[in-house]
Amino acid sequence: MKARVVGDVSMLPDGAFGSRTPIWWGLICFILIEGGGFALACGAYFFLMSHTEPWPPSRFPPDLPAGIAFTALLLLSEIPNVFTKRAEKAQDERATQLGLIAASFVGALLLAIRWFEFHSLNVRWDDNAYGSIVWALLFLHTVHLITDWADTVVLAVFTFTHEVDTNRFSDVADNSLYWHFVVIAWLPIYALIYWVPRLAG
Repeated sequence: MKARVVGDVSMLPDGAFGSRTPIWWGLICFILIEGGGFALACGAYFFLMSHTEPWPPSRFPPDLPAGIAFTALLLLSEIPNVFTKRAEKAQDERATQLGLIAASFVGALLLAIRWFEFHSLNVRWDDNAYGSIVWALLFLHTVHLITDWADTVVLAVFTFTHEVDTNRFSDVADNSLYWHFVVIAWLPIYALIYWVPRLAG
């Protein structure tokens, strides 16, 4: 049977960016769901705080140095993230590779500092309700941090081992967008973990 040509699609682009791709919409929905999860965890924090006196029960809030160092580096991580975003938008393969490598190293350093954060909370997760919610908040954010860091590492390796086409640049753009979420989501959690106990005391 002879194939019938119904249209010429040769002029269509090989890939697309942003809202023109279903992956972008999936990412937005994922961010909304995860943002809702963070909001529920923050709500649980305030609920437990309203039923616990004093807050924290031990009167020893988390030590500040690790949290401040993490937050400062996380904010600075937007520099390689924005650089990578601009590189992929220009479809500059070399600059995109450099940006992904830089972001991968920064992410690894952030995870190292996060390890010290867990040891600076001055409470175990099973000591009391305060310890449980503080550990839960920090753990939730750590999961998102690991998720995007792993994705960044995979993309970095992929750009050196495979052809970088429009679809791969689009993947980098989505990765950069998710990192914005990781950064923004941390700010209220940082305030809850490190500063609310001090203000409440």
